[in-house]
Amino acid sequence: MTSSPATGVRATTASDDGAGPSDLSLSVVHLCKGPVYRDHQERVWDALTRAHNQVRDFVSVLGLEVVVDEAEGYAYLRSLPRDDGSPAAELPRLVARRTLSFHVSLLLALLRKRLAEFDATSADTRLVLSRDQIVEMLRLFMPDPTNEARLVDQIDAHVNKLVDLGFLRRMRNEPNLFEVCRILKAYVDGQWLADFDAELDRYLDELGRSAASGGAPGRGAPDDHDAAAAAALVPEGPRSDR
Repeated sequence: MTSSPATGVRATTASDDGAGPSDLSLSVVHLCKGPVYRDHQERVWDALTRAHNQVRDFVSVLGLEVVVDEAEGYAYLRSLPRDDGSPAAELPRLVARRTLSFHVSLLLALLRKRLAEFDATSADTRLVLSRDQIVEMLRLFMPDPTNEARLVDQIDAHVNKLVDLGFLRRMRNEPNLFEVCRILKAYVDGQWLADFDAELDRYLDELGRSAASGGAPGRGAPDDHDAAAAAALVPEGPRSDR
């Protein structure tokens, strides 16, 4: 049994009865791997609920804070505010900030909108979409929608990226069905959507001008500056590298 000199937290590696890891150990290890979900990780969620204050104090030493959304049923780690002069500003960043491509950012926005619509019209808490539904969501915004095989390959790559980041989850035994993880609501808020909508309007306008001028397929995609600007709209999200 050890104790953090900064917080006094008892960081045991086993429970007091010796039957397994402590609530603190179990919670911190799983949070460091990625978001924790009440529906899918009941044991870890219960441990986190019991040890919430201990976990909060423990991760603060690392420049992190634990966010627990009881209503939505998820928890994750994020960096403490890094204002000038704050203790966290002097620490290396443990939770990486990712720059996402334009179309991955776009898919995040479209899924967030679909989740909001789902919540407004359904009593269910799990939004499940098929691969075909996701393809149709993105088809309008792809630069070359006429090459079906290439289009689907590109969208599959974007979907796989969101699976890796923890925003989509493949359904067990159903590889073409995906659950939209509710932690997406913490990553994409209303202001983000509004900003992205403005960027999206510019993108669609460029696609329209390219088509009207007889541009070659694929020429309607935003240039490097616009793609970077769109990706920059993505805020720091929860740690989702698993």
